[in-house]
Amino acid sequence: MSALRAAGHEVHDYKASASGQGEPTVEQVDDLSRMRFEPAHFRELLTHHPMARSLFDKDMGALRACDACVLVLPCGKSAHLELGWAVGAGKRTLVLLQGECEPDLMYKMVERLCLSIEEVVETVAEWARP
Repeated sequence: MSALRAAGHEVHDYKASASGQGEPTVEQVDDLSRMRFEPAHFRELLTHHPMARSLFDKDMGALRACDACVLVLPCGKSAHLELGWAVGAGKRTLVLLQGECEPDLMYKMVERLCLSIEEVVETVAEWARP
């Protein structure tokens, strides 16, 4: 999302939120996302693990504060949940379709489907105009 930053927009992504001092690295978060847990163990970790609370709070804070939410494919389940929250919260939303993509009718909920990062930058700039 460096193109959006270069255009003057503030951008939040989980990789940035996972690399603060004293917090897990991007690699650790990615490794964790590939692990498999028994449901009770997963619920316990999600409920009580400080890393889960810290990263969740940062991501939800960014969602609450944002003017627009951009889903960049390919991505995982959390990103889709975040986009769904943004749609429900009335945020401006778009999906960047890259490469071969899996069709999903629910992408009709978003305001715009973009085919290039240039189109994303143009769309966000258009939304930012008074």
